[in-house]
Amino acid sequence: MSTRTSVRHLGVAVRAMLVATAVLGLAYTAVITGVGQVVLPAAANGSLLRGADGQVVGSALIGQSFTDADGAALPQYFQSRPSAAGSGYDGAASSGSNLGPENSDLIAAIGERQAAVAAEDGAAASDIPADAVTASGSGLDPHISPAYAQLQVARVATARGLDPAVVSALVDQHTTGRDLGFLGEPRVDVLELNLALDALGR
Repeated sequence: MSTRTSVRHLGVAVRAMLVATAVLGLAYTAVITGVGQVVLPAAANGSLLRGADGQVVGSALIGQSFTDADGAALPQYFQSRPSAAGSGYDGAASSGSNLGPENSDLIAAIGERQAAVAAEDGAAASDIPADAVTASGSGLDPHISPAYAQLQVARVATARGLDPAVVSALVDQHTTGRDLGFLGEPRVDVLELNLALDALGR
């Protein structure tokens, strides 16, 4: 192949790369971003949630802890699923524990979590849902099962001086069913539920 032919092929390749970059890297991205902002603006911007003062307090897509400075659970709030992401709910370290069901460390951790939930919510170990004592695969799951939420109703109601029936109804209001009616499981977004509690002013 002559030098002239090689240079021509190189020029074609460079132009093709520039066109592909402009179309697929810039134009496509701009169109998809624009569609997202128009069709699903909240989701496109991180599904951010705001407190009563208008300040962003978190995302409906990422779990967070509701504990004091020493790591103790705050009784007036519903507690999230355990997290194995970094020091907890760290989006930069998303991960599960990656421990098998026979792993002694995992078994010990589940035992400790069961004891903590039993002490906080007055539940028998056999009545504690699995999501109360095991981390999700991402470590960022913002949801808990309705069963775990209902288990916490009495504690939260007592701490806030509310009728348990009012708190239980709030859980029902913030329970999302299966996607399309058959995919996944019913779930409760913990941050959204706790914000609704704070909105009661108690």
